[in-house]
This record gives sequence, structure tokens and C-alpha cells, in this order.
Amino acid sequence: MFGLLMENEVTSANKVMKEAQKPFTAILGGAKVSDKILIIENLMEKATDIIIGGGMAYTFFKAMGGQIGSSLCEEERLDTAKDILAKAKEKGVNIHLPVDSVVADKFDANANTKVSKSDAIEEGWMGLDVADEARKQFADVIKASKTILWNGPMGVFEMEKFQAGTKAIAEAVAEATQNGAFSLVGGGDSVSAVNKFGFKTKVSYVSTGGGAMLEFFEGKELPGIAAVNA
Repeated sequence: MFGLLMENEVTSANKVMKEAQKPFTAILGGAKVSDKILIIENLMEKATDIIIGGGMAYTFFKAMGGQIGSSLCEEERLDTAKDILAKAKEKGVNIHLPVDSVVADKFDANANTKVSKSDAIEEGWMGLDVADEARKQFADVIKASKTILWNGPMGVFEMEKFQAGTKAIAEAVAEATQNGAFSLVGGGDSVSAVNKFGFKTKVSYVSTGGGAMLEFFEGKELPGIAAVNA
């Protein structure tokens, strides 16, 4: 049998993956495309919009021929990023990448910073957060959504200089929730972010499932759930 927490986890996850009202927006952040490939591919069957932020956005910009300076990039995943963009186009899923970024001259809380177009970052500078235009761009998509899944921050939110993008997402998700959307936040960093910015009670559900929840969103069968459902 399940306990009450497990019941809430499964019910909330199913609301997103099996009963999502549209528009359904998935917000994916974090450092690596490789960590999120399976989720992106699975969500392309269900979501109307996928917002991609965090370090992994720069692999997409480079795949599209952009200049990303010394931003994080998985060179071996450039073809994967191109494939994802092509598949999304084919399926009519809107992929939203941040138009501008807060860039820094080093990975440091006291780095010099400026704003740059995300596909035109100068050598020696790295994107560490989404900037004003991107925050507005993402917030508009989120506020128009009926179902929202958020996994992963928009930048290095642990450092004060690079937390505004993630905070803006939390605010938009809270506002959409208040207006009737169902929002699920999951994955360690996103959970830390909603707690840090005080939005834990302003979203529909904050998952404590961690890796297991991500596997669920990748479309994998979870043995414990399968056994109880059998």
C-alpha cells in the first residue's frame, strides 16, 4: 500500500502527465541537456510549450550557430539539441529559449556582469542567468498556462547576482496557480528555489520525489507504483 505522501506524489504527477489541461508548459532548467533529454522527448508528446533555461540553454544556442562565449556547453550533445528542435517543430511544440542572459566574466559571486543576447555572448563571458527580456518572455508563457511542470533553475540562483531569473519564474508560476493553473515543482534545485523565495505554499504541489519523479516524467515504469497498481 501507499502512504498519504506517496498518494499525493502519484496523484499530482498523473495530473501533469495524464490529465494535463492545455496549454501545458514544462519549464526545464539546470546545467546539462544530457540530464534532461528523456524528459524533453517524453514531454514533447504532451506539452504545448517547453521553456529551456539554465546552463543547458547554451548548448541549444551553439547548435543553432550562436556565439556563447565561455558558457557551459556539451559539445557532444549539439546534434541532440538540433534533433530536439526539429522534433518540436514537427510536433507543433513551442520551444522557448532565453533571448537574453546575464553574463559574467567568471563563475564567481563577485564577478563583473552585463546583459547580452544569449546567442551573441563575447569570448571570456558566460551566461549565468536569464535577463529581463527572457524573464518577461517566459512569464507571459507561464501565465497563459493551465498546467505547469517546473524542473530546474534558470541560473546559478545560489549566488545573489544570478537569482533574479529563477525568482521571476517562481513568481510567474505562483501567479498562474492563483489564477487556476495546476503547478507541480519537482527536482532538488527547483524545490530549493521555491523554498528559498517563499513560494512553497503558492504552487499546487512541491514534490519530494527527486530522481524517482524525474524517472516518472521520462516515461519509465517505477516498480513500486507498478506493484501497487497491479
